[in-house]
Amino acid sequence: MSQPQRPLALDPVHTRLPLWMVLLAGSPIVLCMAIMGLPELAYEHAAAYRTLFALTYLFWSVPVAALQRALWRRVPTWVLIVAMLAATYVCSVINNVLAQLMAMHWGRAPTFTWTRNLSGLDGCWLALIAFCAIHAVVAHAYELRAARERLREAEGFARDAELRALRYQLNPHFLFNTLNAISSLVTERRNDDASRMLSTLGDLLRATLDGGHAHEVSVAEELATTQLYLDIEKVRLGERLRLDVRAGPDVLRARVPSLLIQPLAENAIRHGIARLREPGRLDLHVSREGHHLRIALSNDGPPPEPRAEGRSIGLANVRQRLFRLYGDDQRVDLAIGDDGGCRVDIVLPFMAADAREPA
Repeated sequence: MSQPQRPLALDPVHTRLPLWMVLLAGSPIVLCMAIMGLPELAYEHAAAYRTLFALTYLFWSVPVAALQRALWRRVPTWVLIVAMLAATYVCSVINNVLAQLMAMHWGRAPTFTWTRNLSGLDGCWLALIAFCAIHAVVAHAYELRAARERLREAEGFARDAELRALRYQLNPHFLFNTLNAISSLVTERRNDDASRMLSTLGDLLRATLDGGHAHEVSVAEELATTQLYLDIEKVRLGERLRLDVRAGPDVLRARVPSLLIQPLAENAIRHGIARLREPGRLDLHVSREGHHLRIALSNDGPPPEPRAEGRSIGLANVRQRLFRLYGDDQRVDLAIGDDGGCRVDIVLPFMAADAREPA
């Protein structure tokens, strides 16, 4: 997992804002200067003056942008405004000096006067001020976009941590129950069954640990993992456990949360079939319904009775994980019949294992 980036206050976004983007955003000002100068083209040398102002604007935009980027978010806003007004004023005065020297060369100005150079800056100063304003808008928009990206990244880290915590909550719960079942077999001197269960448990742990970093797996992988657990319970319960697992080929590549079905099967056996004196049935059907995947699990059980708090850890865990992954585009329904039978229906978006969007 990559490390989170530093907060905006420690890593100003404007330092990563490409300079070319700022210059490109300010380029339309040259066109505005040309349009504003059209009425003066009838005067002698007017085109030369306008060309001078356009070229100096392009030249000054680079150091002005560099200064604004250096001060952005490092000084109070009023200090930034005063500094940019002063800097662009100096640039405009230099432009006027160049224009007056051109006028003296062509005989249009008899002498050099500072009074004239320090006033009449509309043609250049306003253009540079507009450029600074555009720079501020672009930097602010870039900053907001980066902040949104970092927020999404932070939310992704939090979501990942929550999902991992919920995932890891299942492992010790399941392991305790399985080891308890193996202990019962040893106590009953069913050593061959205990040996087979230990071997299957090793395969199951290997499968779950190998996929420990994936929040979602294919239906085929999830059913294979669940089947390993059912094999363990089949050793323990024998003919008392009757299974009917069905999944069409069109759903085997669909994505589902890892360890989604196994805790439900564990609840169904532990709180239902294992408490029956006669054989009990567990049905697991996975099917596609349009743009959604349906997982239906039903089991026999004894008549309902008040349940101790926390006994349905598997179902509570499933609800939380599905909400973290899919929001409101999912549903978990639980129905318990008067005869003790239980049915869980799960509906979630149908997504192919190699795709990011719903199919």
